[in-house]
Amino acid sequence: MGVPHIKAGDWAGAGYGYGYAQAQDNLCTMADGFLTYRGERSEFFGAQAKPPASSTIGKPANIDSDFFHRHVITDEVIDAMDRAQPAAIRGMVEGFAAGYNRYVRDLKSGAVDKGNAHAACRSEAWVRPVSSTDIFRRMYATNLAAGYSNFLSNIANAAPPGAGVSSPGASDAQPMALQVGGAAGVGSNMIGFGTAATGDSSPLLFGNPHWYWRGPDRFYQAQLTIPGQLDASGTSFLGVPVLLIGFNNDIAWSHTVSAARRFGLYQLALVPGDATSYLRDGKPVKMQARGITVKVKRASGRVEPVTRTLYASEYGPLVNLGAINPALAWNRSAAFAIRDINADNFRTFRTWLRWAQAKSLDELMAIQREEASIPWVNTVAVGRGSAQAWYGDVGAVPNVSREQVANCTTPAGKAMEAVLPRVPVFDGSRSACDWQTDADSVQKGAIGASRMPNLLRDDYVANMNDSYWLANPKAPLTGYPAIFGPTGSDAQSFRTRLGHLIAQGTAKGATVEAIERATLDSRAYTAELFKAPALEMVCGVPRIEVKGDAQTGESFSPPRGVDTGPACEVLKAWNNTGVASARGAHVWDEFWARAVRLPADKLYAVPFSANDPIGTPRGLKASAADDLRQAFGAAVLRVQASGYALDAPRGEALFVTRNGRKVPLSGGCDTQGYFTVMCSENPLDKGGYTMDGDPNGNSYMQIVRFPAGGVEAHTLLSFSLSDDPASAHNADYTRAYSAGQWLRLPFSESEIKADAAYSSVTIRE
Repeated sequence: MGVPHIKAGDWAGAGYGYGYAQAQDNLCTMADGFLTYRGERSEFFGAQAKPPASSTIGKPANIDSDFFHRHVITDEVIDAMDRAQPAAIRGMVEGFAAGYNRYVRDLKSGAVDKGNAHAACRSEAWVRPVSSTDIFRRMYATNLAAGYSNFLSNIANAAPPGAGVSSPGASDAQPMALQVGGAAGVGSNMIGFGTAATGDSSPLLFGNPHWYWRGPDRFYQAQLTIPGQLDASGTSFLGVPVLLIGFNNDIAWSHTVSAARRFGLYQLALVPGDATSYLRDGKPVKMQARGITVKVKRASGRVEPVTRTLYASEYGPLVNLGAINPALAWNRSAAFAIRDINADNFRTFRTWLRWAQAKSLDELMAIQREEASIPWVNTVAVGRGSAQAWYGDVGAVPNVSREQVANCTTPAGKAMEAVLPRVPVFDGSRSACDWQTDADSVQKGAIGASRMPNLLRDDYVANMNDSYWLANPKAPLTGYPAIFGPTGSDAQSFRTRLGHLIAQGTAKGATVEAIERATLDSRAYTAELFKAPALEMVCGVPRIEVKGDAQTGESFSPPRGVDTGPACEVLKAWNNTGVASARGAHVWDEFWARAVRLPADKLYAVPFSANDPIGTPRGLKASAADDLRQAFGAAVLRVQASGYALDAPRGEALFVTRNGRKVPLSGGCDTQGYFTVMCSENPLDKGGYTMDGDPNGNSYMQIVRFPAGGVEAHTLLSFSLSDDPASAHNADYTRAYSAGQWLRLPFSESEIKADAAYSSVTIRE
């Protein structure tokens, strides 16, 4: 599958090899990403064009992206980040930049890959050398995914009243988003099994991030070795020289996006007559004005400078909240600033590097508590010789007390609670409303590690993106600060419920083989729960007069008639999975996407209960029959419009294209309760559920255990290592994923050299 094993004599050498390998496989995406982090997209692609793929900043207009990155990732920030790193990380960063540059130089000179490699970009002027500063910018941007990045255009367009942004082509403010990955977010599954579940002396980790298939944040798999100092395997984002998820000889860890809020807003009371000064404890404070100029390529091809003046407060950058309500826009009496706890968190990569060197689960846990730096994800980990598995939402989280929430939340903050739940929106005019610091806080304004959720269990711990509450339903976690997420008030997602059932179903039998099967069998949990009662309601009516489609907002006048018989027969025969051979999964997906739009109190017969969180809600209300029939009829119409047969195999409708050939896939979206997530943003009637556009889903997957004398690791990288169509590794891993063929990954040097696909290349300069 082309997974590189980088072996070097020092940290700079390891970074050098890793930078070279990533560039060799993903040059165009990396070079495009470096333009983003430098704030140079508009210079080459124009102001209103957008990035070719989504990432943790979404797909903003280039002009907004450029101003945002230059505003929040300043030279001063990067200098501070650089100073906070140990020599090992600085060496890897310097080496990574040099290795990337070596490949760019060799490619452009024709010394390597003389064929069609990277044909889309190899001759472009924007593919150019990078510096250590560029790598640090890319790394720092990773921190901001749960805060600033979700407000990119709101920050890039924040201006005092009457001023506006001082440039043409300004974009509208984006709607609010709380999740990493935007309004819908991206997710993941992870389960750590203790020895009570595995039945032997080794715990087992299953890690399954659902992540971007394209763009600068896609994962890259590798093993990094410096004899005597580092030997770890796993994955990182493109452009990042440190493994973020992975394992070594003694420990393994994975992450899921956390429900904890990582940012807050401050409402500033402005000085009368001066909209760029605010009051703090009765004294005026001048905002920091930053005149920022970016180069913009016009339609004529001419490149011209464009300037905006953006502002920052002591809390963070000013932000335009007019997308929530025009009354919340910056006016003559009030403005809003955003504070991201991870803006001052320079410990993240140091933590991950220390984990890659850790010798035990106890050491990993101690590092996590000591650094308290993990930016916006939960952690599950296991270790050699440990009977228990570890869960922790232990990282950088704003420290706001109940008393502050009661006394500091402004009237505007209370009004925003519905759209910004658990986000502190405080009065910025009082120092009493500053985020607090505990005795064990590692960072000013952050919660101390002793008050962060964690759990050790010898059966299992898990997280599927709901809050920390049910890391194990047998031992609910409560009593932690509310900012970490709800406990007992909100229904768990269907994927979370299915994940716990999978974990519980493998009790006393959590073997590699059992987990491989369970995690790729593509069960659609909503079908298991609701298909029978739903079909009883809709199939008893031979014909439905469909008045409209709630999913698309269409109204049909006159109504469109749908015969229920054919679709009902298909769904009755369907096996309730999204495996590639299953027939009819797309019919259920279209139906449930519409059915679930009904309010929960109108849809479910048994509502959510905190006393039975894995078993509720369940059943369908008889009174929902008419609405469900309309949803069913609209779904059938959508399938008919798509050209796919009602009984088309899943892999015909869900696929990815590699070099002109469709690769059938299994899975589905979170909404329908698939644990095997393979979620296309493309409508069925617009070419099927293709993963060729801007999807997310299963990405880097690992199953790791620690038998005596070695490491047993099985991995998949669903989209393959290279996004270059000319690469031999553009589709091989994807075809293996399609076939459900996990890679038994060699780890020791003897295993690696004995692998049938082993080859060795030495690079130096």
